[in-house]
Amino acid sequence: MLDNIAILTAAPVFNVQLILDGIFIGAIFALAAYGLALVWGVMNVKNLAQGEFVIMGGYFAHVMAGWGIHPIIALIPAIVVMFLFGWGIYRLIIRWIIQHDMFTSLLATFGMALVIQQSLNLAFGPEIQTVDSGFEIRFILDGLVTVAEIKLVSFLLCVLLAGIVVVFMKRSRMGQAIRATAQDPRAARVMGIDTEKVYAFTFALNAAICGAAGVLISMIWVIQPFYGITHSIRSFVIVTAAGFGNLPGVIVSAFGLGLAEQYSGFVLGAEFQQATVVGLLVVVLVWRQLLLSRHRQVVQ
Repeated sequence: MLDNIAILTAAPVFNVQLILDGIFIGAIFALAAYGLALVWGVMNVKNLAQGEFVIMGGYFAHVMAGWGIHPIIALIPAIVVMFLFGWGIYRLIIRWIIQHDMFTSLLATFGMALVIQQSLNLAFGPEIQTVDSGFEIRFILDGLVTVAEIKLVSFLLCVLLAGIVVVFMKRSRMGQAIRATAQDPRAARVMGIDTEKVYAFTFALNAAICGAAGVLISMIWVIQPFYGITHSIRSFVIVTAAGFGNLPGVIVSAFGLGLAEQYSGFVLGAEFQQATVVGLLVVVLVWRQLLLSRHRQVVQ
């Protein structure tokens, strides 16, 4: 570990590589986390199947690639299919647990995550899969830093998709209905908003966002039926640290998590990269609990 830290100190160019990778990857983390923030903030449902939705998007790109369709072109049909899938899951499962306590939503979505994992395992097998984007790798700074073109393209697509979602939430009637329902569902119903439709659309939108993130992840990393849990934990870390309805906070937290993973993987070794995510989740939960305790003391 000390040797790796010494390398970063002696050769600052390695920091450039880690920072670029952290930013590129953090953009995809932010995309998936924003979908979780929507569901959590509007419906008060803690979706433990968030990562499985991401992996489903990755396998959709894998299937489309097998049909000779470029994964980026598959982005739009993946969004549509995952939107319909999310709407169906809401009607089948989520609508029955919205009015129940937190543990009910956790158990229901955890069970849903297990079903999705096993279904993907039966359909595609447990082997690790990857999707070839066909893009090249560029070298900068005299060849000391590599920039994969697909990472840059994915970053730009994340920015585009996030911009579309933000404009939709601010300008469209459904976006305004979603924000009104998140603030006060009872008042929204009194004003004539169909909150049941809003909940269904919100959950479906989250699934579509996760599908898009999964397509991008399949071209940068690898996918496997049981890798969803890591993406779920990442989303929970980001949303818990940023707070609900705080898009700038989600972006900053996602970039911070991306950088933390890259540096921990370099300094501690790749085997500790995922452990860093879990460790950060524990730290964020303890930090949030301390803030709540101070707030209670002030109120008393």
